[in-house]
Amino acid sequence: MPETLLEVNHLKKYFPITKGLLNRTVGQVKAVDDISIRLQPGETFGLVGESGSGKSTVGRTILRLTEKTAGEVKFKGVDIHTLPPEELRGLRPKMQLIFQDPYSSLNPRVRVGDAIGEALLDHGLCSRSDVRDLVLETLESCGLSSYHIDRFPHEFSGGQRQRIGIARALILNPELIIADEPVSALDVSIQAQIINLFSKLQQSRGLTYLFISHDLSVVEHLCTTIGVMYLGSMVETASRDELFRHPLHPYTKALLSAVPIPIPKLKRERIVLKGDIPSPANPPSGCKFHTRCPFAEEVCRSQVPVFRDAGGGHFVACHLV
Repeated sequence: MPETLLEVNHLKKYFPITKGLLNRTVGQVKAVDDISIRLQPGETFGLVGESGSGKSTVGRTILRLTEKTAGEVKFKGVDIHTLPPEELRGLRPKMQLIFQDPYSSLNPRVRVGDAIGEALLDHGLCSRSDVRDLVLETLESCGLSSYHIDRFPHEFSGGQRQRIGIARALILNPELIIADEPVSALDVSIQAQIINLFSKLQQSRGLTYLFISHDLSVVEHLCTTIGVMYLGSMVETASRDELFRHPLHPYTKALLSAVPIPIPKLKRERIVLKGDIPSPANPPSGCKFHTRCPFAEEVCRSQVPVFRDAGGGHFVACHLV
């Protein structure tokens, strides 16, 4: 069995709530509350959930763009949150992030070729004379043309900008890419092109993805394993086929019921959740989902469910299963 590439154990990230002139801490926003993930080389793990469930914070904390509150994040057996700055910097090229909005992550005054190649120079991975050739090669692999290298970000469409974001991550030859909702702002036809590009690059370069999305129909085409988050906690994890064929948690069932069916004659019962997702600053007691769950019982309101194996590597946190 290959070495585990990414191992996240009981990760927590709380943001303090301060008040008054002295900035006293009066509470905590539990953005990520006890998340565990395993990623093998070449695997794609899909992390799904509603907006506000903490998915993006998981990605940023894994990469140590924000510091953790508790838990551990191991990349190839090394806990990156314990590394000194110089060792962490040496590890950065192997772990890259693709942002949801590529335009906001690009400097509008910097040409695309310079934006893609600057990380190579910063990390000393190649000489200045070789940068342009590497940038051109990477642009081509991401479906862009050589003449795009001297253009500015505002001269590109949304799909082209996302390809630029992928190229900027890809040029460092990473082993792990965390994609934070990379297709949510794109048209459906462009989404399909970008998803196909992710698959092509994974096959040709042996990449490992942590793919963050709120759209299960997108995740179904790309991911091998899926984890469902709700209010900072993982509620269900299974292989893609198992999750779509046999969802166990009521929240997962509600998300799946919203996935469009390509065959009009087939009908699926739509599960509409009542109310909004609670505040992570004041999460409900017991099961966090019980305030919106149509099947909630008294035990759901009083006891936190254990995240356990329901059989065959299908994990779920629900008293009703």
